[in-house]
Amino acid sequence: MNKILIIEDEENLANFISLELQHEGYNTKIHNNGRTGLEEALNNNWDAILLDLMLPELNGIEVTRRIRQVKNTPIIMMTARDDIMDRVSGLDHGADDYIVKPFAIEELLARLRALLRRIDIESDKNANKQTTLNYRDIIVEKENRLVRRKNEIIDLTKREYELLLTLMENVNTVLEREKLLEKVWNYEDHAETNVVDVYIRYLRNKIDIPGEESYIQTVRGLGYVMRA
Repeated sequence: MNKILIIEDEENLANFISLELQHEGYNTKIHNNGRTGLEEALNNNWDAILLDLMLPELNGIEVTRRIRQVKNTPIIMMTARDDIMDRVSGLDHGADDYIVKPFAIEELLARLRALLRRIDIESDKNANKQTTLNYRDIIVEKENRLVRRKNEIIDLTKREYELLLTLMENVNTVLEREKLLEKVWNYEDHAETNVVDVYIRYLRNKIDIPGEESYIQTVRGLGYVMRA
């Protein structure tokens, strides 16, 4: 359940927004003062902040600036001012979105959903952006398209590299020849499944250590796998 901090000095509006958000399934907390709202934002974790521009003690611009020094919590700024410079200033100091009062609650909810959805997508991308893969003593540096064993670089062709990368991204999963064709060759040039066997042999010749177990195991009748 998403936690939303509301920093708004108009108590009736703050309570109205809070009730509407709770009705939509959000957890909310209200602060009517810029300074106490800033302390709340810094001392606790919030999924998003709805922040008024004109606040007692610290205005919304200053609250945003101080939050951005230490946190990336999504911020939607709310204000009765419709001046373009206010909007620019809010965004330049780190606000993620801007909504002008009076606004329809449906618009605020839609903007909040869109913001949280974008943050979730970015978080998923960052979580999945693994730049280094390890299997036994082989290391793949994805950003550099580099394969090495300790300090020794293993020279692979583009296709050999993509085949190794696919296997290492699916450790303990048996990949059928057809699946490898799809992922590595994209079925281009009407490649036959035996081309997979040929490139597995090429790859083994480059990465395997004589006298030791192969890094790539053959599963008869199915395909290939790297087992942890």
